[in-house]
Amino acid sequence: MRISCAHCKHYFVTHDPKRPWGCKRFGFKSHILPNFAVKNATGMDCAYYSMKKNRVTYREKFKNGDTRS
Repeated sequence: MRISCAHCKHYFVTHDPKRPWGCKRFGFKSHILPNFAVKNATGMDCAYYSMKKNRVTYREKFKNGDTRS
């Protein structure tokens, strides 16, 4: 399985142009995507990768007939 940080719940984007990406689980920011930083440091894929929960948007709720908040 190929790991994509954009789909991980620990991934975040920073406002620092020199270190634009980070990992909350490992507690670092980097100039490369966190999955590549972990792979370079350990030689293994990220052990803490976990998928984000899919959020249902208001538009999707309305389309499905659910008008409750």
